[in-house]
Amino acid sequence: MDARDGRFGALRGQLRDAAERFAGAPGAAADILAGMVDDVDRALAEELEIFPVCHHSPASALAMARRLREKRPKVVYLELCEDMRPLLDELRNCRLPVALQAFASDIQGFDEEWAPLSVVAPITEASAEYQAIAYALETPGVELVAVDWSTDHVFQWEQSDPAASRKTGQNAPDVGTAPAAGSVPAAGAEGEPDGDEDSVLHGDAVGIELGDLRPGFAELEEHLLHHGRVRHWSEWWDQYVEQPLSGAGYDAYRQVMLLVGSLFRRLRDTGDLRRSEERERHMWTRMRQHLAASGTEPGDALYVCGALHAASRVEQFGVRSAAPYEIAEPTGTRWLHGLIPSSHSAIEAQFGLARGSVSIAAATWEKALKRGGVAPFRLTGRKGTARRTPKAAPAGGGPVEDRLSGFLTTPPEPGALDEAELLAWSVDLVRLARRNGYLASTADAIAVVETSVLLAGMRGRSRPTPYDFQDAAVTCIEKDAVPGRRDVRRLCEILLGGDRVGQVGYAALPPLAQNVLDRLEPLGVDLSKRTVQRALLDLRAEPRLRACSDVLWMLHRLLPAGVVRPIMGSRTLGEQSVQESWDLALGRDQRWLVELGYEGVTVEQVLEQRLRKAAWAPSATASTALAAVEDALVLLRNRRFVDELGARAVELLAAERTVDDAPEVLRRVRRLLAHYRATEPALPAWCERFVTEGYAHYCTLLPTAFTEEETGVRQVAAMLGFLFGMESLALSLGCDHAQLEIAVAQSHPEAPAKVALLWAARLQLGVLTRAELRERCDAMLGNPLVVPSFPHYLSGFVQALEPVPTFAPFVVEVMSKAFGSLPDHVLLPWLPRLVTTLRDHAAELVPVLTREAGRTFPGSLAALDAWTPPWDASHDRKTPPAASTGAAAPSGPVGKLLAAHPSACDALAALFGLDPVWRTAEETDTPAHAEAAALLDRHPAAAEALTALITA
Repeated sequence: MDARDGRFGALRGQLRDAAERFAGAPGAAADILAGMVDDVDRALAEELEIFPVCHHSPASALAMARRLREKRPKVVYLELCEDMRPLLDELRNCRLPVALQAFASDIQGFDEEWAPLSVVAPITEASAEYQAIAYALETPGVELVAVDWSTDHVFQWEQSDPAASRKTGQNAPDVGTAPAAGSVPAAGAEGEPDGDEDSVLHGDAVGIELGDLRPGFAELEEHLLHHGRVRHWSEWWDQYVEQPLSGAGYDAYRQVMLLVGSLFRRLRDTGDLRRSEERERHMWTRMRQHLAASGTEPGDALYVCGALHAASRVEQFGVRSAAPYEIAEPTGTRWLHGLIPSSHSAIEAQFGLARGSVSIAAATWEKALKRGGVAPFRLTGRKGTARRTPKAAPAGGGPVEDRLSGFLTTPPEPGALDEAELLAWSVDLVRLARRNGYLASTADAIAVVETSVLLAGMRGRSRPTPYDFQDAAVTCIEKDAVPGRRDVRRLCEILLGGDRVGQVGYAALPPLAQNVLDRLEPLGVDLSKRTVQRALLDLRAEPRLRACSDVLWMLHRLLPAGVVRPIMGSRTLGEQSVQESWDLALGRDQRWLVELGYEGVTVEQVLEQRLRKAAWAPSATASTALAAVEDALVLLRNRRFVDELGARAVELLAAERTVDDAPEVLRRVRRLLAHYRATEPALPAWCERFVTEGYAHYCTLLPTAFTEEETGVRQVAAMLGFLFGMESLALSLGCDHAQLEIAVAQSHPEAPAKVALLWAARLQLGVLTRAELRERCDAMLGNPLVVPSFPHYLSGFVQALEPVPTFAPFVVEVMSKAFGSLPDHVLLPWLPRLVTTLRDHAAELVPVLTREAGRTFPGSLAALDAWTPPWDASHDRKTPPAASTGAAAPSGPVGKLLAAHPSACDALAALFGLDPVWRTAEETDTPAHAEAAALLDRHPAAAEALTALITA
């Protein structure tokens, strides 16, 4: 019999016999149970003391505090990303819980679709890891070494392992974005985490959980829950592991945790186990390297890791192992590190823990400290805590004995019912429930007490647990309705611990965050509070606050919605408010400000980087660059940078082969040109280049856009709007009007809407007269075969208001004729399409039609009977009245010229969007006409000069 048989021989034999009796013959069950004892024996025999932990476990934290005072190790090896070690010194300036974070937006060597990459490691006070960190940082001469994968190695494994997945819900045991298979809380509550903002403090970051421990098999978990008479795994762990280990000795705690870790390890998924083993090889290699470099004796060190890793069977296990292992080189990704606030609900949401489990664990930890008299380790100066003087403890040591047999065979001592505690819980809960709208009373408090005791007895417990209390409260108080936004289960969580939210102190913030807080200090608002703060800025009375306003508008542009929200005031091109009102949640949403600090030193630098990144992105378009130009003009006021972005916009416009972005380009360039014309004596060079390049570019693409089915009417109308609207400027800069005429002449669309749009363009160019267009529309309205498609033509006419605003009277005319002439059986079927067409463009084009209709139609019901549509009257006056009615021709040189050439006057009127109306001699014999004739007679020189100019 070897040494191992001497220490655990009896236990090994008992487990084999039990497995054989259960299975009826020797088999896998006996081998697993015997192998678990071997794993425990192997870990206990290691020279470097291994401390197995479970995260958020008060029992682990209590055992750690006791052991550190006994052993006083000189080196503490911690299962934590090795590149996060420098962040631990900043925990003094924080209020727990917080999360260590590694962040990278510019990645190299990884899939570009993963960007940005983020890894968080949350830290709570009720954890063994925090006790080890506080001991190492507060004790002189003690070194704290993080030995786990670096952040870069985490994602190297994600990329190299075919079984690994970055998809939510398919994470590995220690690394994941959602429910982490392998995480176990100390205690918990059934249900999903709350959907409030605190539960998403970590975002979609990959989580590194310290002390990962949860079975990866559903069958065992279901078996344990059923026979343990509990609802979920957290409650089982608290009942059968957490509470018994809280009062157990160190040897018993260590052996039990190693045994449980070995069990879960042997029944774990193969892919998850490969990941765990690769991390263990890395950690043992790092520890051996440090021991050799520092000369530390293994007996003077302590290795803190999850119970799963403590029962490792890799060949690199142990400080005396000679098995080689090559650690991969990091990629070129530049990682940025910092601290972000965390919360109990955020930890529960990220790692799939039961709702309220971390809060209950924190409450259990505080209660255990008061009951057991253990002095925990705390960081001096940490925000929100006071230093507690540690008590002396006897030195430990001595041989390790078998504590497993006694622990496994002896039932836990029943705890006495603490009536005072249960009564206090019930009274406080009733008070809290009444504040949240429940009609609770003293009778309900008594019912909760009695029901809690009853439920505990039915479940084989000597005293009610927080879970029994929750169930009893739901039964006695909530009944069948929830009057407010919080149910009774959530109120119990608040009562028993609450969702504690951490905060990063000023000294631990990155330089950018500190700079922002310093620059916003003149506002006189406490930005460290977690409530939303209201800031009022009277920029006229206090000009010094304009600098604060600049910072707030930049933060509004950079941070997610709701963090910095303007209530009153705006800032656009050429517009600045004299009074502003802001809602600031920088204290509540501190994480976003911290992550912003990873991108630069000042908000101006970060904004410039983001605008430049957007303008030079592979998917960037001309409108994207113009949007960046607008933001730079409004927020940065950097002329050099604006010119750089403008030049980029010209490049992107010239390189585009589609016109999908034409409406946005037209809208933005119009606004920019109006701004420059109002504020500067001349247009910037890039603006002139953009207009000339756009004129040539859209002229080239216009014939294709008219015929392609993929190009919408909206895009073609925007192209024409650019060409017609910018034509005068483009011609002054050297463009040729013949380009536009040729482009329109080469356009041959087939779609009705585009045909109508082409007609409007030809009308604008003078190729098509309004009378000819009216005849075409009248013919379509009179053709039963064409009437069903007439809404498409009308859609094109509506879109034509963008390039030809003077086209509004004709559109009103066509719509009026359609409603007035078509029968109901033709009109009603296409009315929905007409309404849809108008609704799609209600913001820009319908107001133009409404104003034109208001000018065209009579304003009163009495005038409607005698009203004649102007388009009907114009048909009767196509020829000059002097020829048709025999009235005397107008007098004077101008009158003679107009009478001789009436078509020129008609064309000029059509160009201005007006209908030529010739008056008879009787109609012209008015005081106004006489006054105009007298004016021409008194000043003949002006009329003669105009005549010479026209006839030249």
